[in-house]
Amino acid sequence: MDLPSLIPHLRRALSQARRRLSPLAERARRTWRRSLQLRMVTITVVCSGLLVTGFGYLVAERNNEALLQGAREDAKRKIEAGADYLKAQLESWPNGEDPSTAKEVTKILISLATRPEQGDDVSVAVYFSQAPTTVGNREAFWPPTKRSEVALAIKPELRRAVESGNAASQVVTVGGNTYLVYGTPVSMPRWSYKQIELYYAISMQSEVGVSQNTQTTVILVGLMLVLLLTILVVFVTRLVAQPVRLAAQTAQRLSAGLLDQRMAVNGEDELALLADAFNQMAANLQRQIVRLEEMSRLQRRFTSDVSHELRTPLTTVRMAADLLYSEREDFDPAVARSAELLQKELDRFEELLTDLLEISRFDAGFAMLDTEPTDMIALVTRATTRFERLARRAGVELRLMAPEPPVIAEIDAKRVERALRNLVDNAIDHAEGKPVIVTLAADEHAVALTVRDHGMGLKPGEEKLVFNRFWRADPSRARQTGGTGLGLSISLEDIRLHGGWLEAWGRPGEGAVFRVTLPVRAGARLKSSPLPLQPLAAIPAQPTAPSQGVGV
Repeated sequence: MDLPSLIPHLRRALSQARRRLSPLAERARRTWRRSLQLRMVTITVVCSGLLVTGFGYLVAERNNEALLQGAREDAKRKIEAGADYLKAQLESWPNGEDPSTAKEVTKILISLATRPEQGDDVSVAVYFSQAPTTVGNREAFWPPTKRSEVALAIKPELRRAVESGNAASQVVTVGGNTYLVYGTPVSMPRWSYKQIELYYAISMQSEVGVSQNTQTTVILVGLMLVLLLTILVVFVTRLVAQPVRLAAQTAQRLSAGLLDQRMAVNGEDELALLADAFNQMAANLQRQIVRLEEMSRLQRRFTSDVSHELRTPLTTVRMAADLLYSEREDFDPAVARSAELLQKELDRFEELLTDLLEISRFDAGFAMLDTEPTDMIALVTRATTRFERLARRAGVELRLMAPEPPVIAEIDAKRVERALRNLVDNAIDHAEGKPVIVTLAADEHAVALTVRDHGMGLKPGEEKLVFNRFWRADPSRARQTGGTGLGLSISLEDIRLHGGWLEAWGRPGEGAVFRVTLPVRAGARLKSSPLPLQPLAAIPAQPTAPSQGVGV
């Protein structure tokens, strides 16, 4: 198979390997980021391993240099003594051209190799430099059993150095044995070829053994040191990280509502101080939360009780006000105007009580859904038609944009219609005479509707605040136009009961958009909305992250 045909197979193999290794790499990265103890242990092992490796290498190199230097000095001393002995023995010969010279040199080599001061396992070799052919053998070795091995150990570069009249040495390995080969020239001025080369091949096996033992010892000591440091770091990090981990777990339990959770305090060190301070903080938080919950409970109960208690006097006042309002034509103009104002303010007061009662039900968790398949187009049409007269009085054009029927969703029609009425009423109130557009759209998973006005708009950050209870962007203006400040809050709770989203967008001078997104089937989970929250005309040229709004 040629290379071009292999490339697609290699790419597929690499892609498969990447897909298989990607989850493992992601899991390892997540574990690395989440575990302080793992990071500390890994960093300690790597740093100590590098330090011990460098130190061990330095010790081993120094030991090898010391062994080699000692062996060279010993070999130099031996070969100098051997060269003097050889020269003294050969000077009695008239010349070196006698064919029996090599045999006599061999006898001298035996004496050199077996002298006690030479030590054990020393091989001796002699080469006759520029010897005439009448000499016969131009080299001699002892012992004969190591002739070939010693001949291989004496490298050509060493011979060239000795032939030039210099003493030289080198370390070589032949047949698994390591030798220190030391050579020196022996001058013979009375002979015709003037010089003999004397070589000592000294075995370095003992030094190699010592070096290997040293390296093994350094490696074992290094591994033991790294292991000891690892155990020490694991113990220390566990000692430090365990209280922090316990504090994080206790904090998570506290955030989950288990306010009685506390850390164990052991000793009097900084970690004990941390645990004690954390427990004090948790106790203070528990007291404050319990206090706030009690205050909130009392506030909800007060709101509910006041709302219910005001119903009875309100009914009586309403009956009297209705009577006065129906007879206002028989009153003086000032009294008639007062009856009209009384009727209007009673309407606002009754609306406020209704909203407060609804909020109380949401806070108490008593609000329930009564879902059924509903025609969304009919619901939106009914809700918007109710405000046509109000829109005309305000000089606002109210438009409805809806798809072809039917658009059916499982909802609580009463609550969704109330939320839509609050949104349309709010849009007309802030439209400043400009059009208000209500848009409905749906897909197979969700149905959405937006209420768009072109009025004063919202400042940055107010798209979250608009759903707070009693919040007003312009309190003085809101007071003039009425409203309780609870409509959007109730709308948000109504949509949340459906598992939907209620989001807001706005920009100063460009109006605001409120978007409701509901699941088509009750209990389904939303993933997207059929309508954009931000108007297309207001989207900047550069792409931005989608707004999350306020939703559930």
